[in-house]
Amino acid sequence: MTNLHLIRHGPTHAKTMVGWSDLPADLSDHAALARLRAEVPNDAVLVASDLIRASATADAIATDQLRLPNQPQLREIHFGDWELKSFDDINSDDPDRVYEYFDSPGTAAPPNGENWISFSARINSAIDGLMAEYEGKDIIIVVHFGVIISQIQRAEACSPKHALRHAIDNRSLTQLSYAQGAWAV
Repeated sequence: MTNLHLIRHGPTHAKTMVGWSDLPADLSDHAALARLRAEVPNDAVLVASDLIRASATADAIATDQLRLPNQPQLREIHFGDWELKSFDDINSDDPDRVYEYFDSPGTAAPPNGENWISFSARINSAIDGLMAEYEGKDIIIVVHFGVIISQIQRAEACSPKHALRHAIDNRSLTQLSYAQGAWAV
């Protein structure tokens, strides 16, 4: 059995769509980081997205884990022209597209951005590669909201809209297990 420990990075405090923008995380809540550190196994491998908010969070919780290089394939969804814009601004400029994008995630994409299907395929490929290389081990993966939701969707075999109902707070831990073709959340 391979155990995935998916951790969402520390908060950026941005009130906009943050995908590939490299905003730093607020890592001042040392108690929360200590709780995370205590919840993950020391003999695991640890990897993060290459965006600073995830990689710095990974560094802040690391203990004795084997620290793998940061992986750009684990980045958040690419919001394209919506990047760093508020939902209200996007909604006022492009209400039909933003409604389709969030109400039925799939092929709809922000202008010059990534749709849910392409994003999920990228993330699944990266996670599958890690699980193949470290089969039967614990893998700590410090990433982003969308990345964690995509893996919950896969594990629960549900729609993206259903998976998006999960609350994934900053500095939260989501645990998934995979063995013999079956997932457990």
